[in-house]
Amino acid sequence: MGSFVFFGSESKNGTPQPRQGPPGRGPLTVVAMGDSTVSGEGAGAYTPDTDGRNGDWCHRSANAFVQKVRVPGVSARVNLACSGAPSGQVALGDGKQWGERSQAAQLADVIKDHRVSAVVIAVGANDDPQFSAQVTACFRAWLDQGAPACNAALRSTWQSKVDAMVPKVVNAVGDVKKVLAQAGYVPADYQLVLQSYATPVGPGIPADLQSLNGCPFRTDDLKWISTTGIATLSAGIRQAAVQSGARFLDLARAGEQHEACSGGADQAAEWFTRLTLHLTDLTQVDRAQHAVQESFHPNAAGHAAIAGCLSEFFATRDGSASCRGGQDGNLHAIPGG
Repeated sequence: MGSFVFFGSESKNGTPQPRQGPPGRGPLTVVAMGDSTVSGEGAGAYTPDTDGRNGDWCHRSANAFVQKVRVPGVSARVNLACSGAPSGQVALGDGKQWGERSQAAQLADVIKDHRVSAVVIAVGANDDPQFSAQVTACFRAWLDQGAPACNAALRSTWQSKVDAMVPKVVNAVGDVKKVLAQAGYVPADYQLVLQSYATPVGPGIPADLQSLNGCPFRTDDLKWISTTGIATLSAGIRQAAVQSGARFLDLARAGEQHEACSGGADQAAEWFTRLTLHLTDLTQVDRAQHAVQESFHPNAAGHAAIAGCLSEFFATRDGSASCRGGQDGNLHAIPGG
């Protein structure tokens, strides 16, 4: 782990010499990799180069949790995550997202002038589970009350979708470790965290907001998403963490009582975006299809809360933890969660 001193080579008299953290040159750095939940989708303040320029919609935000996380000694932060990214784009290879090449390959470039002390990854939801597509299906089910609830079909397929996702996440994490190893890193040089996903919506939504004004979902679909759906997905990510040798941070219950629409008339306490439509984007052909892209993602307040929990986790040696709300209103890393 980057915050500790480890022993590396021996001196001429055989005495172990302290290894001063990660090899190479440059500032100690925390790197974030993965999909929209990491890039900052929904948090606003996107970098111009990832807000549609040249077709790049990765939506990296200045409010993303990587910009707020605290790691001892770290002075630089790099966000490689890209909205919509599958595991294949995080891994080495030819996989691209919005025109951007492999995030692992980009990490290899970062290492040239940064000393990576910590890496946090969240990926998998855009693989076989296609979580965003499932949310869209649930919205369509709300529109057509005569059709079955969206969870009716998912009940029989969700576990198999998550099972198919796991090896892809394991491969992506393995490629990140490979890039670091090829640059001379040993496991003790850096922290590697794989985190799961927070539930963006819950069943306790005021009836008047179960509409286009906020969260257009059926109550039974909301219950399924916030319980079985997210729990199964998190279990799959945990399994991938174990298989790939990464630490695991569970965010499944991180958003409890702060979900989208949970605040009713007052959105101040919500950590997730409601149904969000940028009307001005509808007037531009190249932006129209992205007009609702921010919907149901952690907002700036949500990213700040996640950063606090992740900071606590980085400060421990725990192999796993769960982000849970405390009496102080903040998220805390509960060991073994």
